[in-house]
Parts: sequence; C-alpha cells; structure tokens
Amino acid sequence: MQGVNVCNYRTGAIVKTRRLGNDGPVLSEIGFGAWAIGGAWQYGWGPVDDNDSIKAIHTALDLGINWIDTAAQYGLGHSEKVVGRALRGKREDVFVATKCGQPWDENGNCRTHAGADSIRKEIEGSLRRLETDYIDLYQIHWPDWDTPVEESWGALAALQDEGKVRHIGVCNFGVDLMERCEPIRRVQSLQPIYNLLERDIEREIIPHCVAHSIGVVAYSPMQSGLLSGSFNRASVAPDDWRIVHSEKFREPKYSRGLRLVEELRPMASRYNRTVGQLAISWALMNKAVTSAIVGARNPEQVRQNVLGAETLITPEDMSAIEMLLNTQ
Repeated sequence: MQGVNVCNYRTGAIVKTRRLGNDGPVLSEIGFGAWAIGGAWQYGWGPVDDNDSIKAIHTALDLGINWIDTAAQYGLGHSEKVVGRALRGKREDVFVATKCGQPWDENGNCRTHAGADSIRKEIEGSLRRLETDYIDLYQIHWPDWDTPVEESWGALAALQDEGKVRHIGVCNFGVDLMERCEPIRRVQSLQPIYNLLERDIEREIIPHCVAHSIGVVAYSPMQSGLLSGSFNRASVAPDDWRIVHSEKFREPKYSRGLRLVEELRPMASRYNRTVGQLAISWALMNKAVTSAIVGARNPEQVRQNVLGAETLITPEDMSAIEMLLNTQ
C-alpha cells in the first residue's frame, strides 16, 4: 500500500515509503538486507569486514532507509550482532526485522525447526545479539513441515502479546499456511522471493495478500546479484553459497539470467541506471510490494541500491519487459 514521502533532514533526500498492509508501519521502499554481512558460514557470501558492514548500515540510514532485515541464521548470529553494534544510540529510529525457525547445533549445522520451545529460546538469543528488548517484526523463516504451523504461529502471537515483538510475519509461506495462521492472529507481512526470473507469487500469493491486507516485503530483487549487471563468477569467493549451493548459478539458469541482463541493458541505459537498479525498480512497480530487501556490504553498494527505488518505469517499458520475459 502506498505510503508517504518522508524527508530525511540529515541529507535532504526525499525517501519514498509505503505502508506494510493497511494498518502496519511505514517502511522505506528499500530495506537493508543483512544476510551478506553475516560473514563465513554454510550459506555465507565470502569474506566480509564488520567495519564496512557498519558503515553500510549507517549510510543506509543517512539515505533514508528506515528498516533492516536480518535473521538469527545469518552467520549463525553474527549478522544480528553487527546490526546491534551499528544501531547503538539509533535503535528507536530503525525498524528491525529478524527471523526464527532455523536453529543450529554446536557444529554450526542449521535445521528447519519452528517448535514453540525452540522459538522461545531463539528470540532470547536474537534480543541479546541485537542489543534490544523488542523486535519490530519477527518472522518464521521457512515452513517447518514437521511442526503444525498453528504451534509456530501461536508462539509468535504469544511473544507479541508479551511485548517482545511488535509485529509478526512469515517468509516463504504459501496461501494454505497463511490461511491456517489467520484464525490465531492476522499475518502482518509475507517475505517471498520476487524478481524478474522468479514471479510465481503473482498467480495466487500476491492476490491473497492484497485481499487480506498482508504486506509484502520482497527479497532477492536482483536474484542474489545475478541480475546486477556486473556479476562475475571469477570475482566470487570459492565458499560463496551461490557457487556452492545454488542451482540459479548453474546451467541452464545461469546463462538464462545473464542473457536477460544483456537484453535489459539498453533499457536500463535509457534511464541512466544499471540493470540491477532496473530490476529493483521493476519489483517496486508492483504496488502490492511494500519494500524490496536489497543486501549491501559497503556504503557504495547502498548508494547504488537506493537509485533503484528512485526510478519509475514507464507503462510502455513495463509491457516491453513483460514481452521479453514471456520469451525466456
């Protein structure tokens, strides 16, 4: 849902915002994604400098980004620690979202588990690492098919009643699971993957969210960098999760993504934007999307990401993109 434009008085920048659902908080159209700043772990993005990460967060705040999305799982707690450090003295000005349901053992092996007892334990760890006594948006990270969703969602509702979390949401859920949550407590937000190459949510999930006033905060609008316009496998760390684990960076999907980048490059140039910025703009053209979560590991990446939210794609170019995607 469309919100208002807010002036950031530190920079003079005009920041576009949208409301999360019909009655939720007002979020900047770009959210700072904190996955990559988690450092080395099974699904890490290669080496990261914590000081650069903190500078990136501060740059994001200076440019008007008013919310951060992290998860306990990212770096096995390290991302939350870095966010906590970055927000010292700034906590009340920033909307912080984190996630539960992916606990890890003493060997660092994660598993999907969203039982009520586990969630209770997890939130205490997140609060400690984030150096706060409340979380603005607490989300179930992935569906746990071995635990009734009613148990998981009921645990989040109880935490909301206790004041430890202000809003509750889900990530990567389908319509069926969200419908099972609603009788217990309304779902404030859904966090799905959404980009030019992954549009499945347009069929059923987006219409459901619109009908039930569920805010949508989309992650991976640049397909984890593949649609950035500058992705180069040679520059990626050998332990980067994209190379080690992701089929999106293997054939045939890898070449399909790079082909789309080249086809979009002339259009992006007309807007004086990169393909990655155009991809962010495209995701935000869907008005059911409250905000696009975009990761960054240094200030310059933040500055580049913000330009994606400043671009409005013409109806003619949106139609051209649609025709192009239909031929992929």
